[in-house]
Amino acid sequence: MTLRIVRLGTPRAKGEGLRIGTVRRPPRGVRKERYAADDWYDVWFPELSPSAGLVAQALKAETDVAWKGFVSRFKAEMAKPGPAHTIDLLAALSHQSDFSVGCYCENESRCHRSVLSDLFKNRGAKMG
Repeated sequence: MTLRIVRLGTPRAKGEGLRIGTVRRPPRGVRKERYAADDWYDVWFPELSPSAGLVAQALKAETDVAWKGFVSRFKAEMAKPGPAHTIDLLAALSHQSDFSVGCYCENESRCHRSVLSDLFKNRGAKMG
């Protein structure tokens, strides 16, 4: 049983389980009924994506300093009660179920999913 961090739209790994899309918007040009079949996600859960303003900040973060500023602000958003409870819930579920959390970004090191990965690990998630 594990929680995996994935890039949405890529082929699923064996045993990956339910794929959760933690993105602000659904994939463009893809019909809703194709989301799961085309390996985007099974469930859309934008509550664990950065706010619209932070998405814009992340896309403009070309330096390490700018990226660290985004990370700090995103962690503050995820520390609010709703997201924090969700992270705790998913961390606990990772000991009982296989599932994945993802985003579209090609470079995981400059994507909010890398921050989510750290938050899950800090909450005791079983990572795969």
